[in-house]
Amino acid sequence: MDSLVRIALATRIALRNSLGLLAALAFACVLVADATTGFGPHWRYPIAVLYTVAVAAVVRSRLRCHADAPGVARKDVELGTLLVVGALAAVVNLDGAVDGPTYPLMYVMFVVAAVLAHPVAAAVIIGFSVGVEAALRFVAFGESSVWHLATHGAFGALFAIVGVLVIRTEIARIRSHSRGRVKAEIERMHVAARSYRLLGAPTRPAEVATEGALSSGDDDVGRLVRSSVEEIHQAVLFALDLLRRSLGLHTAMLLWLTDTGTHLRISELATDGEDLNEGPFTLGDGILGAVAAERSIVALSGLKPSYKLPYYSRGCPVKAVAAIPVLESDNLRGVLVVDRREDTPFTDVEQDLLVSATRYMLRAIQNERVFVQIERAKVEQGKLYRAARALAAALSERDVVEASVRSAREIASFDFAAVTLYDEARQTHEIRAVSGESVEDLVGARFRHNAGLVSMVVQNRHPLPYKGQFDRNRQVVFTSRILPPPMPSILVLPLLVHERPLGTLVLGARRANAFGDAVRPTLEVLASHVAVSLANARMVKRLEELATSDGLTGLYNKRALLDMADTKLAAAHRFSRKLSVLVLDLDHFKKVNDTYGHDTGDVVLKGLAAILRKTKRATDVVARFGGEEFVVLCEETDREGAVLLAERIREELQRTTFPIPDGTLSVTCSIGVATYPEAGQDWDSLFKAADEALYVSKRSGRNRTTPWAPRRKTAA
Repeated sequence: MDSLVRIALATRIALRNSLGLLAALAFACVLVADATTGFGPHWRYPIAVLYTVAVAAVVRSRLRCHADAPGVARKDVELGTLLVVGALAAVVNLDGAVDGPTYPLMYVMFVVAAVLAHPVAAAVIIGFSVGVEAALRFVAFGESSVWHLATHGAFGALFAIVGVLVIRTEIARIRSHSRGRVKAEIERMHVAARSYRLLGAPTRPAEVATEGALSSGDDDVGRLVRSSVEEIHQAVLFALDLLRRSLGLHTAMLLWLTDTGTHLRISELATDGEDLNEGPFTLGDGILGAVAAERSIVALSGLKPSYKLPYYSRGCPVKAVAAIPVLESDNLRGVLVVDRREDTPFTDVEQDLLVSATRYMLRAIQNERVFVQIERAKVEQGKLYRAARALAAALSERDVVEASVRSAREIASFDFAAVTLYDEARQTHEIRAVSGESVEDLVGARFRHNAGLVSMVVQNRHPLPYKGQFDRNRQVVFTSRILPPPMPSILVLPLLVHERPLGTLVLGARRANAFGDAVRPTLEVLASHVAVSLANARMVKRLEELATSDGLTGLYNKRALLDMADTKLAAAHRFSRKLSVLVLDLDHFKKVNDTYGHDTGDVVLKGLAAILRKTKRATDVVARFGGEEFVVLCEETDREGAVLLAERIREELQRTTFPIPDGTLSVTCSIGVATYPEAGQDWDSLFKAADEALYVSKRSGRNRTTPWAPRRKTAA
């Protein structure tokens, strides 16, 4: 019954999805039948009404469907095939054939389908049109030659291809033009931001492009810079327009010094004229040079048309002009230029007003500069705060490494990241984690201290290379054999805690100058947070080891053994598995300590611990229970298997010798074995049974293995 329901639902969905195409096929069959037999008007009018309703429904459904929604190609096919049937019906009814003067309407349909529909849908529509036309020619009109059909199909495909090429070319041209305009506007905004010192001045053209990308991006700092530039322009334009209206000026403009310091560009202007040069203007031209040299107001009147003002492209249209320097800490930042058509000199009151206007404009720029700095610091602090939270929540080295890579990606855009850890005792480095494409084989790679960037950063405790500019032919990151992907920008940051190097954070990007002054200081602060978190993770790991490990042998201690014993017993009970316990005790160990000293006793204990580690399986648990007593938990091990393991341990210890001042020392051990569930259902009873078996080994002469048996329990 369930299968029938699924088949019925699938059939219903298929019919609903293909309803439009089925309608187009039905109308095509009606068209062929009408052309063959000739329906009367009493049939054609209802069919036309049904066709109109079907087209309206499909158009409504297509308009509701988003261009990227699934199933849009199917809706294009439905609409296109219905329109093709309508166009062919118009051709047949108007011309009485498919070769008449109305047939070019089909070519128009092909172009529209190729331009507006999905490419696959356009191909289906053209194929459907050729099929319907073939049915009309061969069935309705009785043609036998395929020449006309092939010609129409070839021309239809040609029109469709030409239409697609034309529309795609025009779209590409518009996109290219739009990108050019956007790029020019971004560059203009970037130049303005640098001239207002909202962004730091770059030292190379590549850095100009990098900072321009920053200021034009969708990040918070980019939006902030654009907003500040617009605020400055609005404030300056307001002041200029106010001056022009109140003083009867022809032109009022603020010329601002470019970051090169050799030219002046128009920051904003308010004018009635149309013959102005766009600039930039050389700082030494005419009145501008006089203002730059004197650093004071230059006012002229009685100007003749032959007088040369740099910002007018033709003759001088004004009679009076004044230029006021915009000074910031005695440094020239720009020039305010005003002029009027009347031969009326600028009075002292007007000049004072112009000086006040320059102060207002300069104060607006300074305010935005401070605002940008505060907001940028706020954004950086937010990123560092989120990074600190993520790193604080990381309690293991692996979590710290993952959190550091995620936090660095929020600060800077990069394509490769790696974290290396430094072993100061062995003078070696290990790549603990990597992020990027096709770099997984670098994880776990070890290399000795060398002349590479990672080693130099650890040694000098300073980021390298300079400004993140990496030269693959002259520099090595890890070693000459362990190589990161080829990238022009690589920055290696030290992970330092109290000037003690723990490792490095390596970042790489495929674009040049990716780690400029805007992100490098923040990354250095992040590296210090990562180093502290890494040190804390190591401390937590060490505390866990001290809480669960024996300080002398490195094996689990009694507390950890009891926790794991409960877990393993619960698993053995749930899955009906065997679980064996081995209790080992060194024979005459007190005599060893009394005779050779506790240092030799410690060597013996470490030797037995090493034998236990080497002999046990991966799933076994080995612990020092106390003194010279050791315990081994063996999962899925019956009595016979546990006895074999105990014998291997005993024989290996018997063959091992330990150095003493007068020669060598050999020791033996006694072992008791108990198996769940025969020897006990819980840990206390199971351990007690193994301990009783151990004492049987002791009483029986030592240096032997004794499995627990019920009769021994009764005898005891």
